[in-house]
Amino acid sequence: MTQKFSPRTTIAALCVLTAATLTAADFKITDYGVSTDSTVVQTKAIQAVIDSAEAAGGGRIVVPEGTFLTGGLFFKPGTTLHLEEGAVIKGSDNIEDYPLIPSRMEGRSIYYYAALINAYYVDNFAITGPGTVNGNALKFWEEFWALRKVKPKCTNLEVHRPRLVFIWGCDGLHIDGPTLRNSAFWTTHLYQCNNVLIENTRMEAPREPVRAPSSDALDLDACRNVTVRNCYLNCDDDGACLKGGKGVFAHISPENGIVENILVENCTFGPNLHGVLTLGSECIHAKNVTVRNCELQTRCSILRLKMRPDTYQTYENITVKDITGTCATVIEMRPWKQFFDLEGTDEKPVGTVRNILVENIEVDCKSFGHIAGNPDDTVSNFVVRNVNIKATDPEFVCAYPQIVFDNVIINGKKIENPAK
Repeated sequence: MTQKFSPRTTIAALCVLTAATLTAADFKITDYGVSTDSTVVQTKAIQAVIDSAEAAGGGRIVVPEGTFLTGGLFFKPGTTLHLEEGAVIKGSDNIEDYPLIPSRMEGRSIYYYAALINAYYVDNFAITGPGTVNGNALKFWEEFWALRKVKPKCTNLEVHRPRLVFIWGCDGLHIDGPTLRNSAFWTTHLYQCNNVLIENTRMEAPREPVRAPSSDALDLDACRNVTVRNCYLNCDDDGACLKGGKGVFAHISPENGIVENILVENCTFGPNLHGVLTLGSECIHAKNVTVRNCELQTRCSILRLKMRPDTYQTYENITVKDITGTCATVIEMRPWKQFFDLEGTDEKPVGTVRNILVENIEVDCKSFGHIAGNPDDTVSNFVVRNVNIKATDPEFVCAYPQIVFDNVIINGKKIENPAK
């Protein structure tokens, strides 16, 4: 059952770093009774260090070289996380080590299991350093695929599995340097966060020997002012995925919201992904989004627009430019009917796509792609410019004659009129 949770209700709930906090002490976990025995689950011991740092007015939780097995950890106001070279926070593979708490999943505010790393309303939270957060998720992946064999239409939530990082309502977030690996579910999920910088970070999950289902590298859920740069994203689902709510009434529900002012630049996208930039499948409004100067090593779409016929959606001011490498398609805009539900209404939600620019693309791919939404969706000011691709299949679908193709070359042939 969907449960609504209100945002911050008092000024006291805000974490504003003071000068004293900015110079707060380091709390090296092994100096506070945390064992170096990597076989022992040490959730309580590590959490006690975080709580002590908060009580002292804030501090940096430092994880030294070694592997530390733990369940869900909750960072508190004034605390940050630093992973030294060779440091590994390793997730327990027992779901009981992740409490069931107010959370956010698949565009709905619900109770769900905590992530391995959690921060709720911790402004200026940071994860820094060259160490690793490892979800240790093989058991969860195997459980998911076992259920899928006997129940092919099972949902993502039917096998209980934690995300790697979940950050809710944290302004001034900074992630710099770590490797975020092997998540049981989404890798990095940010909800209602503003003024975010993610840089020099690797987000990885495998496709073989066991696929890591729905291990999205980065989910931006009702977030504003986010920069992602110099990162490597290679998980078994979406790369940068914009979310914000789904359903007939999602656009008027207070827990949902716009994803706005997003910049992804100088990143590399790896071969396990299903989409480089994906809008949906839970997105009501995305605005002012740029992906630029990126290298692709993928087998997926560069720009993926999921058009839900049960959700009012607006995708506007989206720019994808200066992209090189390999991919499956340049653009995939299609109806998205997974778990379609009009919630007992006679509503007929529509999608609006406007002010889209795809330019300076030079890739080897399977095909240009597919541009066709639901029958009542509207498309305007959609320009594809200076695109030169080598495609194994030169055919493609474009349902909108108003889309402008300017200097688009497929296998050496200039495309004059894309609409079919």
